[in-house]
Amino acid sequence: MSQVSRIRVAVVFGGRSSEHAISCVTAGAVMAAIDRDRYDVVPIGIARDGRWVLPPAGLTLAIQDGRLPEVTGAGSVLALPFDPDSRGLMVVQPGEIPETLAEVDVVLPLLHGPYGEDGTIQGLLDLAGVRYVGAGVLASAVGMDKGYMKLVWQARGLPVGPYVLVGDREWRRERKRKIDEIKELGLADGTPVFVKPARAGSSMGITRVTDEAGLEAAVDAAREHDPKVVVEAAIEGREIECGVLQGEDDGPAEASLPAEIVMAGEHDFYDFETKYIDGSTGLAIPPDLPPAAIEEVRRVAVQAFEALDCEGLARVDFFHTPDGRWILNEINTMPGFTPTSAFPQMWAATGLDYPALVDRLIQTALKRSTGLR
Repeated sequence: MSQVSRIRVAVVFGGRSSEHAISCVTAGAVMAAIDRDRYDVVPIGIARDGRWVLPPAGLTLAIQDGRLPEVTGAGSVLALPFDPDSRGLMVVQPGEIPETLAEVDVVLPLLHGPYGEDGTIQGLLDLAGVRYVGAGVLASAVGMDKGYMKLVWQARGLPVGPYVLVGDREWRRERKRKIDEIKELGLADGTPVFVKPARAGSSMGITRVTDEAGLEAAVDAAREHDPKVVVEAAIEGREIECGVLQGEDDGPAEASLPAEIVMAGEHDFYDFETKYIDGSTGLAIPPDLPPAAIEEVRRVAVQAFEALDCEGLARVDFFHTPDGRWILNEINTMPGFTPTSAFPQMWAATGLDYPALVDRLIQTALKRSTGLR
């Protein structure tokens, strides 16, 4: 197949969030899996300060000996012209006339967390008239914000656990009232709570709190990632995840076989270290559950996906309680694609291997219209 006839895919990674490194690892794995006979890949890094660059050749996009990869800002600076008819990328060097790099057929925005997974880059691409993989502006924003995510699911009659939202102004002006509200949520009766940034992922900034003494420090730690915080009562249950893909040719969304997170070692919960660094967790695909329970979680995962009007892909996380209930924890509209990530492993177990999964996401995005849908 000739160079000209190949579909040009811009893979965008890095970004301004605390999940910068995981985005880089995801991009490295995805670019290694893309069929270069079909696709012409243009890697685009976003540095932590927000600059878009063509990263230098040889940039390592993997965790090596515990060291996390990073887009430093070295390389040619890029800009995206807001011209829906051009779909081009511009190389912008100081003192020089901008030069058109290439027209892009579709963008893979492999960004995790704020300033990427939250609808911001999706809005930018919509303004530029460029097709992209994944959820649109609203679904991305709601899926990123754990507070609004739960509100939408509750409105659709889907099961969520007890929680308290702590806004920035509330914490600064009404701290005692919010602490009392959180105590009623769990700490007063001995139930632990999890304090989380409302708009972060990869378990960044999460603290398990067992008594009031540690509560304020936990909220402050979460606020280092996001001024808006969600506090959830601990739920006794197994942690189960399920992948969802947009249906082909306007068909219904499809769910993968679910996976159970199996932790080893001395960890209180599935934190960043256990996910990406020490390798102390595994996945059971499918979990040791009755067939009816597995079908139920797949059904609810699709409902959660559709309730937020998601597109492309998502990973939906659950708790399965000892009495057999499924409780929604959260959704990731751009789940991790690292070699150890659950999403590609679940789809491989369902019959869609890594290269085929990436190909399907790109092809789904190419069939979407630009603008309002």
